[in-house]
Amino acid sequence: MGRALVLPLLLAVIGVGAPAASGQDARAAVEAFVARAADVRISDLVIDQNLTLYHPDGQRRASGGEQRMLFKLPQRQRVEQTVEGQREIQLTVGDRVWIRRADGKVSEIPTPEPVRALTHLLVPVKRRAADLLAEWRARGVRDDVSHVARLGGRPVTVIGARPGDRDVPAVWLDADYGIVRIVTRERLPNGARLLDLTFSEHRPLVGGLYFPYRQEVFVDGRLLVLFTVRSVAINTNPADALFDPASLRSP
Repeated sequence: MGRALVLPLLLAVIGVGAPAASGQDARAAVEAFVARAADVRISDLVIDQNLTLYHPDGQRRASGGEQRMLFKLPQRQRVEQTVEGQREIQLTVGDRVWIRRADGKVSEIPTPEPVRALTHLLVPVKRRAADLLAEWRARGVRDDVSHVARLGGRPVTVIGARPGDRDVPAVWLDADYGIVRIVTRERLPNGARLLDLTFSEHRPLVGGLYFPYRQEVFVDGRLLVLFTVRSVAINTNPADALFDPASLRSP
């Protein structure tokens, strides 16, 4: 991956299987979680975090750095990243993405589909259960199949997989923390791969919402990126100019 800009969704502990649950149980679990965010108002989000990139074997650290992610919900995102002294900035506005690389060159790049869903995973405000389930179905997650398991000692509803399934698209939903794991098949530059994103070390954010301070990205079972959050701030109203592609061409 080198020094290219990376994101949490390219951007776990496997639970012990329990009796299978129905599609109705899965919908009820999602509806209960979404209801926790019904009265929460978040207009923007600023995340400061460290990142560690690993070699393809998933065992050895390749490089590391720092990252700041700014979101203005629902359509704007800015990522400022420095890895091994090289700084890059990426802007996402709707379905368009621009990047300013370390050499100062600015270009528009294709939108990575997983990136567009990032805020919905981390902060599902103003979202209906039906919306989330529809998005998951579009990523191959079956909402008519589910079971109850344990992850990190906590009960979770696994949507899209039966007990024992290890390589099918699925969403692991904790009643308090929200999504703690999501497994999908994505088309990456090196072909179709199993992408496994896990969230852990949750801390209170606002109202009944929690935020994961540790995020891990696995590809075909190998650790690719580790994010450790230093701080999260909401409703700070970052300047609109930060999300203007023209700002990337400023010195």
